[in-house]
Amino acid sequence: MTIEATSAPRTEPSTDPGGPRRTPRTLWRNLRLPALSLPPLALLAMASWFGRYVRPSADEWCFIPNVRDHGITGLIGTFYFTDNGRLGNGLLVGLYARFPVAGHQWFATVSGMIMLALLWTVTAQLLRVAAVEAPPGTALLAASTMTAVFLFATPNTYKTFYWPAASVSHTLAPVLACAAVIPLLRARGSRGRYLALAIVLAAGVFMGTLSEETSVVALVTLSVLVLSAHHIVVPRLRRFLRAWSLTAMAGIGIGTLLLVTSPGFRTRRTRYDADRTSMLAPDSLVHSLRGYVRILETVFTTWQYLGAIAVGVLIGLLVRGRTDRQSVFLPYRPLLLTVLGALTVLVSGYLCTVITYPVFGARVVTTERTWNDYLLPCIFVLTAAGAFAGRAVRRRSHRAGVTVSATAAAAVCTAAVLALFVPLHGLGEDVRVRAANWDQQDRYLREQAEHGATVAPYKPLPVSKMLEPFSNGGRKAWPAQCVADYYHLERVTHAVDLLGRGAAPTGRGTR
Repeated sequence: MTIEATSAPRTEPSTDPGGPRRTPRTLWRNLRLPALSLPPLALLAMASWFGRYVRPSADEWCFIPNVRDHGITGLIGTFYFTDNGRLGNGLLVGLYARFPVAGHQWFATVSGMIMLALLWTVTAQLLRVAAVEAPPGTALLAASTMTAVFLFATPNTYKTFYWPAASVSHTLAPVLACAAVIPLLRARGSRGRYLALAIVLAAGVFMGTLSEETSVVALVTLSVLVLSAHHIVVPRLRRFLRAWSLTAMAGIGIGTLLLVTSPGFRTRRTRYDADRTSMLAPDSLVHSLRGYVRILETVFTTWQYLGAIAVGVLIGLLVRGRTDRQSVFLPYRPLLLTVLGALTVLVSGYLCTVITYPVFGARVVTTERTWNDYLLPCIFVLTAAGAFAGRAVRRRSHRAGVTVSATAAAAVCTAAVLALFVPLHGLGEDVRVRAANWDQQDRYLREQAEHGATVAPYKPLPVSKMLEPFSNGGRKAWPAQCVADYYHLERVTHAVDLLGRGAAPTGRGTR
């Protein structure tokens, strides 16, 4: 696919009283970027289709009986007083746990649509306030590509996208944090600004009770905005941008205070022996740094992230400045802005590793779901860096060179997304096999409970390193008692073979 370097679509003068004619050339200009959006959108559609095979596992075994017996408010209370102190997290978990199996089946589709819509809106608003004229479909292409790379280039897509408990904490949370900027970008007049301040204050409080890692990333990013506003926006907006950032930080501080003073937060730290290790101890800081370096090595050797850079290059090559509107940003300083963005991501990522190390220890390197809180800002920075590079090429190259560069960027973007289809298909097959076996075992356990049994055998059905009862060779029982509560049994025992008829053949994900 050749992407011709042109400005925004223009129509030729026409004497036709019906208006300007749409020539094939004009039609192609209008459809080229939406056409490039088809692969990432198809990937998202495919992933959503596989979502119908998701079944409860790990923590969900405990969440569902709690919501069934005590409602969503009961689960929020359990989170605050017993589990981890995350009030906002308990609310979002309760919303899908209210619909046991159906909630898990629809979670991927609904959350995927929400994330795509929010990133699409943020991108479109950024292009608008930057006072640039972009070809049709630019925002959709950027948002769909960033969403696809964010969700499916990770080492463990199941825990990133399909496991609801992890997704609300580490995948959906950073996207919701990004969405808080939409009222800021749309604020007009004093009423709009006051509304933006009120919304970001509430969003900050909620974020502080939803995800510690996303809160850390947000605080670092907001601090950079406060300190560097004079390098980013025009003078008339600096005061408001700083006020907005400080308001958001205050909200996050309030939410975090609610979290760290909760009984559940103290219980969680005791459960993981986190009280024995200070996150600021020299050994902890050094081990966190070593783990973080290994995480960065994994991320930056995953070539599919080039898709984010490539889509940024396309944006830089194809957008044009507008003379009829003033940008809220200062004249481009690509090197400064790229360095600020990179430092923000690197610092926030390390701090996230520091606060998770006392809980996970050396496993922070393999607990991929906790990376997502700073991976989304990383993808934004990669896209912005690509846009700066594309703009530099456009200003220094002839028309043919720009066309070649745009075509190459489109090819890289498409190749990066297409490469994600194969592993996603393999994961989908694993999830399908587990769903068949899970449904068979579900029917068997329900029949046992209906016939008055108080004890029944349960075979672990793991997928993508998810915890199941009797893991680690049967030595780790959790969450066996939650499974028993789910089926109204007194307890379940470890079964080696799947009982009942109609079990699916064992696939990769059921080992």
